[in-house]
Amino acid sequence: MFKTERAAIAIHTNLGAIFVSLELSRSTWLITSLAPGNGERMSKHSLKAGDVAGLFGLLSTLRKRCRARTRNDYPIVTIQEAGLDGFWIHRVLEKEGIESHVVDAASIATSRRHRRVKTDRIDGEALHRVLMAYKRGVPRVCSMARAPSPDEEDRRRIGRECKALTAERVAHINRIKGLLFSQGITNYEPMSRDRRQQLEDLRTGDDRALPAHMRAQIGRELDRLELLLEQIRTVEDEREALIAAQTAQARPSPVTMLLEIKGIGTEFANILWTEGLFRHFDNRRQVAAYAGLAPTPWQSGAFDREQGVSKAGNPRLRVTLIQLSWLWLRHQPNSALSRWFNARVHRNGGRMKKSTIVALARKLLVAIWKYIASGVVIEGATMKRA
Repeated sequence: MFKTERAAIAIHTNLGAIFVSLELSRSTWLITSLAPGNGERMSKHSLKAGDVAGLFGLLSTLRKRCRARTRNDYPIVTIQEAGLDGFWIHRVLEKEGIESHVVDAASIATSRRHRRVKTDRIDGEALHRVLMAYKRGVPRVCSMARAPSPDEEDRRRIGRECKALTAERVAHINRIKGLLFSQGITNYEPMSRDRRQQLEDLRTGDDRALPAHMRAQIGRELDRLELLLEQIRTVEDEREALIAAQTAQARPSPVTMLLEIKGIGTEFANILWTEGLFRHFDNRRQVAAYAGLAPTPWQSGAFDREQGVSKAGNPRLRVTLIQLSWLWLRHQPNSALSRWFNARVHRNGGRMKKSTIVALARKLLVAIWKYIASGVVIEGATMKRA
């Protein structure tokens, strides 16, 4: 038996651009570059977070070095993960004529080992591999995020702030009720108009006046609650003004079309519009995937089962659609979607309503998208004008 030594075969890639990955953090930016004529070696540079001038200076240096080595000018292609920094760096790069991509970090394939090595250096190299595969047209290598315009991003603030304020209001109400419950008081409503007077007249379960320090604490909780109520009213007024500006347009806007459907009010219309329907989608699969309502099958050999929805999309849009689906059954009982839901639940013997409502949410989103994008009226739906 003869032992044959086989030389490793190197695969050389003809780079047509300077590929740059940005690993961003609160304190440091790690810049990893791969340029033609550098022996396919990656160079790493560190910058202080937020140093845009230093970033452009580094990119200019990389371009000059590449020109000196190859006698050619190459474009720069950058990639970064979608994260805390948002899209402002992406916009700055595109404003300077640099091709920039923002990738969904969860879509990048990683090692499945229980303990895997993870450093910023390794992550920067992984971003390079993903970017080069994406530019080669490799399918399913990653999911690139489409950056919204500054106006589209700013419109989201109203709905998201309203949700945050509502959650804080619920927390304050529950805290007040919990404090009073410890004293045997269960009939106090913090949202009533005479909440201050009720607080003064409260008696504990053992017929004592409310302790002074607890009364003071609840009073401060009421101060914060009343401030929240005032802020919620302000945000709702801004939302109404935004919707009124859309409805005043001569051309029907998506919000106007949504408000024509019975069962959809200003809150749902605003969230559906600002969180999802302002985007362009090519097909219904993209619509369902953006909301995280796409199915996730698990198939291997003879093993085939459904894991449920992916939940990889916009969580605010997904939650709103599930809430809207329950209301759709109440306000649109004669629509084709409601009849499908009732028939499906009846076939299952009245079981699996929660999983079926998620399927209804996916169908409802696709139907609303068709209605907004192409004017296809939802089958059997009742309009408010009618």
